[in-house]
Order: sequence, then C-alpha cells, then structure tokens
Amino acid sequence: MTEETLELARLQFALTAGGHFLFVALTIGLATVVACVQTWATLSRNPVHERMVRFWGQLYVINYAMGILTGLVMEFQFGLSWSGLTHFAGNIFGASLAMETLVAFFVESTFLGLWIFGWHRLNRWAHLGVIWVVTITSYASAYWILVSNGFLQNPRGFAVDNGVLKLTDAAAVLSNPNAIVAFFHIAGAAMVTAGFFVAGVSAYKLMRKTPEQDMFRKSLRIGVFVTVPALIWTVIAGGIQFDVVGDAQPMKIAALHPDRIAQLQDQMAARYGPGNYVPDTALVQTGANVMLGLFALMFVLALLNNLLAFIRPVVRYFYPWHVLLIAAIPLPYVAMTAGWIFREAGRQPWLVNGLLKTSSAVSPVSAGEMRFSLIAFTSLFALLIALNVWLLARAARRGPDALGLGRDESTDQPAPLPAASF
Repeated sequence: MTEETLELARLQFALTAGGHFLFVALTIGLATVVACVQTWATLSRNPVHERMVRFWGQLYVINYAMGILTGLVMEFQFGLSWSGLTHFAGNIFGASLAMETLVAFFVESTFLGLWIFGWHRLNRWAHLGVIWVVTITSYASAYWILVSNGFLQNPRGFAVDNGVLKLTDAAAVLSNPNAIVAFFHIAGAAMVTAGFFVAGVSAYKLMRKTPEQDMFRKSLRIGVFVTVPALIWTVIAGGIQFDVVGDAQPMKIAALHPDRIAQLQDQMAARYGPGNYVPDTALVQTGANVMLGLFALMFVLALLNNLLAFIRPVVRYFYPWHVLLIAAIPLPYVAMTAGWIFREAGRQPWLVNGLLKTSSAVSPVSAGEMRFSLIAFTSLFALLIALNVWLLARAARRGPDALGLGRDESTDQPAPLPAASF
C-alpha cells in the first residue's frame, strides 16, 4: 500500500461520509418539524397547518430518499476501501452499523411508507403516531452511527483476541461519552439546519407572492423561532464535547494549541513506538475555527431574525430580509462540514484511536484502482447532491397544491385555501 493510495482512500471517505451527512442533518431536523406541525394540525384541525405538513413533508421525503441512496454508496466504499478496519474491528464497529441499517431501512422506511400512503386511509391519530415513529427512529439511526464513530474515537468495552477486537462490554460501547455527547450535538445541529432551511424556503415563497402567503408566513416564523434554542443546545453540547474529546484524544485538542504538541508527541512515541502522531494541524484548526465562527454568525442572525419575525410588515414585504434568509440556508451545512473535518482529521494517524492506524486499515488495492473508485464515487455523489437540490427546489417552487403527498385520490383535489391571517 503506497502513500498515494492512503491519501486517496482518506479523501474518498471524507467526500462520501461528509456528503452523506448533509442529507442526514436535514432529514432529522425536518422530520421533527413535520411531526410537531402535524401534531398541532391534528389537535387544532387547522387547514393551514395541514397544508404545511403536506408541503414540508414532501421536501422531507425527497431529502430522505436521496439520503438513503448516498448511504448505500458510503457503505459500499467501506467494504471496498477499508477491509483492514472491518477485519480488525468489524465485530464491534460493524455490529452498530448493522443496527443502524435495521433501524433506518426496516423500521424507519416501513413507517415512512405508512405515513406517505396512509393519508385519508389511516385514522388521523394513527397517522400522527406513524410520523412520530419515523422521527424517533431517525434519531435512533443517528445514535447507532455515532456509536460506531464514537468507538473509533474512544474504544471501550473490547478485548484483543488474535489480532481482532472482541466485544466484552456492550454497555460500555453504547454509553461511550464520545458517542452520547456527539449525538446531542448533532441533534441540535440538525434542528439548526432545519430552522434555516424552513425559514429560507418560506422567504423565497413570500418573495414570489405565491397564493399560500399565510402558510409561508407561519412557516417562516417556525423556522426562525427554532434556530435560537437549537443553536444554544448545539453550543452547550459542543462545549461539553471538547472536554470529552480532550480526555480521550488530547492530541486533537493540542492541535488547537501548538505549544503542547511536542510534549504529547514524545509521550505517544514512547507509548506506541516511533512515528508521527501529530494530525494536520492546519486542517484541524481550520475546521474548528470555521465551525465556531459560523455558529457565532448564525447566532447573531438568529437573534436578529427572531426580532424581525414579530414585525408584521417586515415578514410580509421586507424583501432584503427574505434574501438574507435565503442566503443563510447553506450556513449550517458549511459549519457541520467544518466540525466533521475537525472531528475526523484530528483523530489521525489513528482510525481506531490507539489501536489501528489508518495506514493499516486500507484495502490492498493499487493507487490506480483507488483513483478510479474515488472518481466514480465523487461523480456519483455530486450527481446525487445536484439532483437533490434540483428536486427540492422544484417541489418548493410548485407549492402544496401541485404536490402528490396527502392528495385526496377520491377527488384528486387539494384542500381549499384558507382565509389569510397573521
């Protein structure tokens, strides 16, 4: 295995895992928004909120479907490029991934199908229960992924048997602080993503002066009001996470404070043998600084948005603010990508921290074969991301009346538009 093969494999994983996570974040957050709105619609029988469920639910379904496709591609590249990892840690790492597959592909997908095709067939309370099962399982799916990743960051509950990891304490793996705190951090970030997305799309619809102005004014406020508590939650969980990471991976935190690196390098060389145990400090620092800077920017924007959302003329007619909301949609995505870079790049040169180096986990393939797979996977991901953006934009432009989700097939007509209100 050459150095070029290693770097190509790392780049391939970074692009596929990072690209897949962009879908996951919106899926989790938007599912929560849809479930909450449908709860209110079920209780109040308000036709505006019923139409909101159909509109945002359609966008959720599109993003979920594309996320499933990217997840399949990512799983495939695991087996293709990282056979050393699956051989060494597959008994633990693979088990939690299998649980995620059971949750996402069987439970979540089954209940999502019931929700999609259960309109006008299921009792309204049963239909509401179905979307909450979908939402809960989306969080469960994220938890199992972070159990796998948390084990890579901070291995617990294992024993080494003939060069292979064996599970000895399932509770230690499932309660790994590196996974638990990361889960709460990701849950908050998902809600931030959904808040900015809902506010931005609603602002776009208000600028176009579509007939559903009342619905999108309410949607805009929902998106705006979600962001502040979600950002506070995310920042608190992130702060706790720095302490957890510092205990298990001091070199990752030391990358932000270069004066400590030399001492840690000597300690790790004495413990693990000769070698370079310092990650790419520039990459780690850039990831952390971009993440923290964008969260500060988003928090200022969120506070401003919350103030403006109470002013009726601003919500209705202040198009510069609407443009700002639209432009802010990518901010959570960039911040999460930067945070993911900090989390993963800071672990190097380890794939399983302290146990398996990344260079020992790469499959025995040539640089040319790895380059071909990198081009293939990158092209496929770029296509899926572009397709997802196009489908979301297309559905957003069409509005709830033109969408198939929730349409009453007996009449083939959407619900009538309610009277406008503040």
